[in-house]
Amino acid sequence: MSERRLYHFAVSGHAHRARLMLSLLGVPCELIDVDLKGGAHKQPEFLALNPFGQVPALVDGDAVIPDSNAILVYLAGRYDTSGRWWPRDPLGQAQVQRWLSAAAGPLAFGPAAARVATLFGAPLDIARAHQIANNLFAVMERELATRSFLTGDAPTIADIALYSYTAHAPEGGVSLASYPNVKAWLARIADLPGFVPMQASAVRAA
Repeated sequence: MSERRLYHFAVSGHAHRARLMLSLLGVPCELIDVDLKGGAHKQPEFLALNPFGQVPALVDGDAVIPDSNAILVYLAGRYDTSGRWWPRDPLGQAQVQRWLSAAAGPLAFGPAAARVATLFGAPLDIARAHQIANNLFAVMERELATRSFLTGDAPTIADIALYSYTAHAPEGGVSLASYPNVKAWLARIADLPGFVPMQASAVRAA
């Protein structure tokens, strides 16, 4: 087994952001599918990697890093010597952290929640999730009117943290038609060398 392994689930946006970062950095990694439907993420073997029982989890030699945003910070700090993806200065880090917080907050409770409710029938308030999603995208739309990426003219892990669930928001019934700057930003990320798409999902039948 490879010394570097990513435990993931193909249609998880959290897992995709970790896989995407690995690919953008050109870091080889073995992908291990976790059977969420079968409850593999709640078994002792996986809980030893992530006590919260969530994908993804990264094993890099002796290091075990659960949580997608933590994985982004780790990978950028460990493998990006340029400082492009994770700035070295306090202000740059704060600007990135602002968006990592958005990824763990309104992105998770907005487009990600709407998607899991639509695709998998999770008992969530879809109308509320749509409202949160549109509020988030409205902020992103305004800020992306003046720059190419979320914190400036070059991509950082902030963009990777927000990409997957934004790109797949229509799967949760959240249209991106009113957000041309957001759509242009998504296209710029998809054009980055090493980009890998997230598996699309058909909307769950009623």
